[in-house]
Amino acid sequence: MIARQRDHSIAFGMFRESRRLETRAAKSDRAIVEKGKKGRKQEMGDHAKNHDRVWSIVLAKGEGERLRPFVQRWLGHPRPKQYCTFVGTRSLFQHTLDRADRLTAAERKMTVIARPHAWEAWPQLGQRPSGMVLLQPVNRGAAAAVFLALTYVKARDAKGTVVIHPSDHFVYPEHRFLDSIRRAVRTTESFPDRLVLLGVSPDRLELDYGWVEPGEQVYRASNYRIQTVQAFLEKPTAAQADAALAAGALWNTSVVAAKVETLWESGWQCFPDLMPRFECLLGAIGTSTEAKTIETIYDHMPAHDFSSELLQLIPAQFVVIEMAGVLWSDWGTPERIIHTLRLIGRQPTFQLNCLDPPFVPFAQVQSQSKIPVGF
Repeated sequence: MIARQRDHSIAFGMFRESRRLETRAAKSDRAIVEKGKKGRKQEMGDHAKNHDRVWSIVLAKGEGERLRPFVQRWLGHPRPKQYCTFVGTRSLFQHTLDRADRLTAAERKMTVIARPHAWEAWPQLGQRPSGMVLLQPVNRGAAAAVFLALTYVKARDAKGTVVIHPSDHFVYPEHRFLDSIRRAVRTTESFPDRLVLLGVSPDRLELDYGWVEPGEQVYRASNYRIQTVQAFLEKPTAAQADAALAAGALWNTSVVAAKVETLWESGWQCFPDLMPRFECLLGAIGTSTEAKTIETIYDHMPAHDFSSELLQLIPAQFVVIEMAGVLWSDWGTPERIIHTLRLIGRQPTFQLNCLDPPFVPFAQVQSQSKIPVGF
C-alpha cells in the first residue's frame, strides 16, 4: 500500500479487534415521500450546505479486460482503459481527476489505483494537485476500493459527504454532468440517510450495464426529479432489459453521493466480512504501523463488487436522480467508443484498422465547433 499526498505524510497502522456495528433499519419509501412533500423545495434549490466537507473518491483500480485485445492491437501492449486516451489529449482517468477538482478541493480527493498500475498513473497525474493517492496491494473488487478511500475520509471528516467517481466512463458535456453531481450532493443534505445515485435514460438495450428501476417520486424540479429505487438489475437478459426499457428504467452510472456515516453503515450491512478490516485500519491511521496494517487487511481479503452486491441488497436505501442532457457511456467495448464518438462528432486517436468487422469507415467530420476547447 502506497499513498501520496502534497505533504508526503501518510502512515499506516496496526490491526485491532473488529467490532460489530448495528445498522439502522431502512426507513420506508412512504416516509421519504412524506419528507419530500414537506417543504423540501427550498432546500433542493439551495447550494449544498458545508460544501467544504464534500470529498471525491476516484476509482481507477480496474483492469479493463474486455478492451484488452483492442488496446493490445492499438498500442502494442496492454493498458487499462482508464489510462487510455481514446479521443483528444487526456485519458479517461485524467478527465475524471479534472472533474473531481472542479467539484472539491484537491486536498479532499482520494484516488484509488492498483499497485501494478502505478507506472501508468504517476505520469498521468503530472502536475495536477494529487490529494491522496492510495495504491491497493491487490485488487479485491470495487467494494474494497470504495471502503479503503472511505476509511481515510472518515478518519478526517466523519460528518462529511463523499462522491464516488468511476474513472473509466465517458461523459459529455462535463459541465452538465457536474451539475448533476452537485444536485446529488444537495440531495444528501435533505435525505442524509439515503445514498444518492445518478441514472441516465437509455437509448438502446445494453445487456452489460446495470439498470435501475425507479419507484415513487419524492421531489420534482423543472429539469430533474428524485425517485426512490424499487430494484437494481445487473447484466440482464435481453428480455429483462427490454422490459426494463419499456418500464422506464435507467442505466446505473455507479456515480453515488452519500454521507460518510450512511455509506459506512451500508458497508456493514452488506459486507460484514469486509468491514472489520477497515475498522481496524481506521483505528490505526496515523500510527507507526499503518503500512503493515494495510498489507495485513488485504491479505486474503474477500472480493466484493460494489454495484452488483451493495446496490442490489439495499435498493430501499437509495434514491436516484435522472441526468438530463448528458451523454454517458461505459467504454467497455470498441463498439461503444465508436458509437459515442460518432454522436459527438469526434475522431478517435486510434487507427481504424485496430477495429475488427463489423465496423465501417469513420466518416470525416467537417466541424468540431460544438466540442469544448481542451476536451
